[in-house]
Amino acid sequence: MRIAEIARKTSETDIYLKLNIDGQGRSSIQTGIGFFDHMLNLFSRHGLFDIELKAVGDLYVDFHHTVEDVGLCMGLVFRDAIADKRGISRYGFSSMPMDETLVNVSLDVSGRPFLTMTNPLEDRSAGDFPLDLVRVFFQALSDRGGITCHVNLIAGTNPHHAAEAIFKGFARALRQALELDPRVDDIPSTKGSLD
Repeated sequence: MRIAEIARKTSETDIYLKLNIDGQGRSSIQTGIGFFDHMLNLFSRHGLFDIELKAVGDLYVDFHHTVEDVGLCMGLVFRDAIADKRGISRYGFSSMPMDETLVNVSLDVSGRPFLTMTNPLEDRSAGDFPLDLVRVFFQALSDRGGITCHVNLIAGTNPHHAAEAIFKGFARALRQALELDPRVDDIPSTKGSLD
């Protein structure tokens, strides 16, 4: 099974995270940020990733450090769990509707980090959660996970729906990219490596 865990402590956050890529979408998530917990639970369920996460951050400052550091840890455990990427499908795609919202996600688990995100609602908030932190989370995840990712909010007016569609769409695309292809017994690259 593809499982990894990390414990990371800084002056701003203290995080423990365990991931099972080949899970059933079960999660135990506590970050102290209710909306973020909701998004990560959706991420777990739609990616079928089992996630155990406990994060304590300097929320008296704001949510930024906690969200970013959870993203960094998430990228690291995904990278560690897939090791040399042998047998993975590599590419993943999702078109995720959420009521009036539509998000398209395309990604490549290439070992080369890159993120583009088109989200015209990122200057708004869902409750007390600023939507610009959605980009912060996925930037950190893609940077540490070595994932090239393009996320585009095609339609949408509700900030909650926009964030939810992004998290669900990313999870579905990543699940597809990390699925093991029974016809591939090596690294899915003509170079012989993905990094």
